[in-house]
Amino acid sequence: MGPLERKQAIEEELSKTQKNKKTEYHIGRLKGQLARIKTELLEQVARQAGSRAGEGFEVRRSGDVRVALIGFPSVGKSSFLSRTTQTESAVAAYEFTTLTCVPGKLMHKGTEIQILDLPGIIEGASDGKGRGRQVIATARTSDLIIVMLDAAKAEGQRRKIEIELEAVGLRLNAEPPKISLKRKPSCSNNAINFTTTVKLTNGLSESLCKEVLKDYKLHNCDVVVREDCTVDEFIDVIEGNRKYMPCLYLYNKVDTITYEEMTRLAALPHSVVCSLFWDLNVEEVIDEMWSHLDMIRIFTKKKGCHPDFVKPFVVRRGSSIEDLCKRIHKDISSRFKYAMVWGTSVKHSPQRVGIAHVLEDEDVLQVMLKTANQ
Repeated sequence: MGPLERKQAIEEELSKTQKNKKTEYHIGRLKGQLARIKTELLEQVARQAGSRAGEGFEVRRSGDVRVALIGFPSVGKSSFLSRTTQTESAVAAYEFTTLTCVPGKLMHKGTEIQILDLPGIIEGASDGKGRGRQVIATARTSDLIIVMLDAAKAEGQRRKIEIELEAVGLRLNAEPPKISLKRKPSCSNNAINFTTTVKLTNGLSESLCKEVLKDYKLHNCDVVVREDCTVDEFIDVIEGNRKYMPCLYLYNKVDTITYEEMTRLAALPHSVVCSLFWDLNVEEVIDEMWSHLDMIRIFTKKKGCHPDFVKPFVVRRGSSIEDLCKRIHKDISSRFKYAMVWGTSVKHSPQRVGIAHVLEDEDVLQVMLKTANQ
């Protein structure tokens, strides 16, 4: 039996198994086996795609951050790109107008945002249908995914896209589970050491974890669980190839639905509504996009000069001065002496700080370096 047949057999057994306390252990083992088979299939598809030259459409990364537009055909991705950037992406009344990746540039708050208009995906994209693997692989390189949906078909489209993205290891608006897994070399006295700091109530248990690890041929390792996780999250940690990304759900074509339905969609988490036909709420979409990127802008200045407010450095929120120094030049961190900071991250402006100081949005930074004889 090949991996595809085994996958179908396990999925069928999962669908038939009634979920309750008595079957949690069995379901957990089946999910572990299914995850391993899916990984095998994805690697197989990736090898086949890599052997066919000229099928990829990855574009060179530019700007400060990258945003990928994902959605089914004819939901308005090309219209959104044309409306928010200077790039003209083909728009027509038929499906699959966009057949390759079309990049555009948006300037917002002094930040250059690269927006990628990706071809519409279809069901089975995670298995390679309709160039779905290339679409999703390109989306993985972005800082934010915008899932664009037809407001009149919102529920069905959203769930189908989430299934396709989850199948290739993309976790939307989620944080990595607080589970530590340390693999150790095999030896004569192999042992799985399991420790938990919280009470487990979501079906995960020491015995289930050990069985799943054995299915992965991991017989000597240390596991520390610091969060009440599910078996799916534990499998994600074992796989180790999951990517946790922010996602904004954009419901377009609200001109085709009722006001009550539009209000309901707008109130959903990580969601914003718009109508490109009416040119409604587009600026709010851009503001939400910036908010979900969760980036901060740092202005730099030289001693005795005014700050450069034209082109800030854009880094992730929570970045330290050391992170910024490494981005500017690899030698700055080793020569760092101290820094002067003006802004909300310090108690008074300016304030002398060390390299581990965490910066805030719109801080002004002046780095002082050691001289050659210091």
